[in-house]
Amino acid sequence: MTIIQNIWKVLQRYPNLFLVGTGYTLLLSAITVVFSSFFGSLLAIMRRSRLHIGKFYPLRFIGTIYVEIVRGTPMLLQLYFFYFLLPAVLPFLELTDFQSITVACIVNSTAYVAEIIRAGIDAVDKGQTEAARSLGLNGRQTMIRVVLPQAVKNILPALCNEFVSVIKETSLASTFFVGELMTQYKTISGALYLPIEPLIIVGLIYFILTFTLSKFIAVFERRLKSSER
Repeated sequence: MTIIQNIWKVLQRYPNLFLVGTGYTLLLSAITVVFSSFFGSLLAIMRRSRLHIGKFYPLRFIGTIYVEIVRGTPMLLQLYFFYFLLPAVLPFLELTDFQSITVACIVNSTAYVAEIIRAGIDAVDKGQTEAARSLGLNGRQTMIRVVLPQAVKNILPALCNEFVSVIKETSLASTFFVGELMTQYKTISGALYLPIEPLIIVGLIYFILTFTLSKFIAVFERRLKSSER
């Protein structure tokens, strides 16, 4: 009963901090997904590039190295790396902590989005490509008019799930106090010396955000499947 009372007191005393934290969390997640979708698309194209020098495929090599390094190292390590690296390398930009962490999140998510897009394209039946080429379409026309429209149905649900994952992963940004939910938790728990109650509130907010998005994704997937019939 005491915990419930304390939760209510915390909500009454610091509603604005929870709202600000939720806003920063959603902003960081949205920026990450938008930019990682763009850069991930470019990276997926690089991973499927046929440009070669002899038997060496430079774009594939660069794309593969990027994906393997990012996916093979912890996200927290990458956050530290860009938090310290960007201000040192680009001092003239005067990047804020939030901007440095946002870049790190984009870099991390881009590798995963690239694999989602590449897998979505590869999932399209090769017979579709062969049929399009037999009708006289070149490689670019085949990709734009035939392959991509079908791949989108495979890609969009997975991208939405990536958005859900990014929301949860932004909690790591609290290490650098950039204003998202876990940062607000640290602020409130430090002020009130209550470690559990603010944590429960933040956990419920995360759950509401991810649960709501997951339900929207489920509805979206059902509509996509029904449109195929």
